[in-house]
Amino acid sequence: MTHYEILMDIIRHREPQHILVEKPLCTTVQDCKKVIEAAKQRPEIVVQVGLEYRYMPPVAKLIDIVKSGTLGQVRMVAIREHRFPFLVKVNNWNRFNCNSGGTLVEKCCHFFDLMILFAAANPVRVMASGAIDVNHKNEVYDGQVPDIIDNAYVIVEFDNGSRGMLDLCMFAEGSRNEQEICVVGDIGKGETFVPESIVRFGKRTEGRDGVVTIMAEDERIKYQGLHHGSSYLEHLNFLSAIRAQGASGPSVNLSDGLLSVAVGVAGQLSIEQGRFVTMEEVLGL
Repeated sequence: MTHYEILMDIIRHREPQHILVEKPLCTTVQDCKKVIEAAKQRPEIVVQVGLEYRYMPPVAKLIDIVKSGTLGQVRMVAIREHRFPFLVKVNNWNRFNCNSGGTLVEKCCHFFDLMILFAAANPVRVMASGAIDVNHKNEVYDGQVPDIIDNAYVIVEFDNGSRGMLDLCMFAEGSRNEQEICVVGDIGKGETFVPESIVRFGKRTEGRDGVVTIMAEDERIKYQGLHHGSSYLEHLNFLSAIRAQGASGPSVNLSDGLLSVAVGVAGQLSIEQGRFVTMEEVLGL
């Protein structure tokens, strides 16, 4: 919830300062749009959004496979995150929707960004079901009980006819992998598992026996950290964008940040109102 004011302060500063902003870009669509408009007035500034899941070696490998056309036209993207509850943060800010924008915004913008990237299309409609069923229910902060959801299913429809689905559970510590990502095209399927770093892909014509399994690694990573080395690679990418001096923009730009937030906002609204929510409605188009 602090991103908007800090971003606007930096963008408007008389001396240009390049920015790597952590996800989500902002917690509301309106604030994201204001940041984008302000940044347009400062084309000399590089502003990259910290959607670093793109850089996890197994995810990056799956992105390469999809972009190579090996799977054909992408029709379905399924992402499962089964993990531990939210960690304790400063003043417990992440326990409340008013601070984070909601779990689907603050946490899951990573996955909506990946869905959009894999589908290579614009999201048009979102339907979600979720609740706070297990975690944080007995916690109280300044008299308030946390309201962030801890599990959800989210369906995202795209303008090219493809679909994405997120399966989120934050009370699933008994899992071998935190993230499982599956992309299915009209001629093949690819999937990856994190942190096992396994990537599998195959074509329909070759069946089960034709499935290839590889371990995805990046020799530049010397320390994995909590995001499996992706944060380091993200910083290398940011540095490259700065050194390009305008010849090329950041790989994750402000529009990417806006869309990942907007899908999350649509998902939160869908849960609250029990209906499909269009992206036109959320984006104010």
